[in-house]
Amino acid sequence: MSLLFDSFWRAVAYCLHPRVIWLSLLPLVALIGLALGLGYFFWDSAVNAVFLWLENSSWLSDIFQWLSDMGLAGLKKVLAPVIIIFAVTPVLVVVVLFVVAVLMMPAVVKLVARRRFPDLEAKHGGSFIGSALWSFGSMVLALLAMVISLPLWFIPPLFLLLPPLIWGWLTYRVMAFDALAEHASSDERQQVVHAHRAQLLLVGVATGYLGAAPSIVWASGWVFAAAFPVLIPVAIWIYTLVFAFASLWFAHYCLAALAQLRAAAVPQPVPAPEVPATPLALPDDRPPAP
Repeated sequence: MSLLFDSFWRAVAYCLHPRVIWLSLLPLVALIGLALGLGYFFWDSAVNAVFLWLENSSWLSDIFQWLSDMGLAGLKKVLAPVIIIFAVTPVLVVVVLFVVAVLMMPAVVKLVARRRFPDLEAKHGGSFIGSALWSFGSMVLALLAMVISLPLWFIPPLFLLLPPLIWGWLTYRVMAFDALAEHASSDERQQVVHAHRAQLLLVGVATGYLGAAPSIVWASGWVFAAAFPVLIPVAIWIYTLVFAFASLWFAHYCLAALAQLRAAAVPQPVPAPEVPATPLALPDDRPPAP
């Protein structure tokens, strides 16, 4: 357990590193740039298309008539941009977070290895394609587990346990692989994961619960539409910071466990047996016997 708490506090401290802060802010920069680029080229045509769709929707005519009677006829023009923002934002967020997640974990592992384990040999036991296939397979299994366990989510005690457990299992599978892919061989990775499976799963579950915080902020953005432009970027930043913290926690734990594994495998020199000292033969000064 000492390794678990040591890696936790190191991960907290590394979150203040300028490189980690920049990586956590990268989704906001990418999201703003992508939104501005798409808005520059497609905003007017998208608003006009949605407005025409609203005009031609017969089932919305009663609602618009009621808004006109209430003196809110101008709200009809505001509705088209709001629909576009609410529809496009989740897609942009998923794309940006996926790109950042692919780039962040290798950067975090390199940071931890360079600063804390500079002498740890890199055996390249995992490749980018292998990591992608491993992540995809783990994600499919997690989705199947979610679908199978979905009826149990309506039972009050279980809906607080099952999603974080599934998410924690997925996090542990993916991040433990990525944390060891550069430095551990395939056999070493299996040994580390097998020896520390319970602790790594605990780290995954803990970060799974932390990952619920951005969801609360995200839901607030949908409830309080006026605060949507502020709350959603905040949720993205919190989510990325949680992801960075989880990456750091797994990187510190897995690389320390790998270093311990290699240190234990190095044969200790056998001390040479002690040879009793032979007393020196002193010359006999006594005179010879007659």
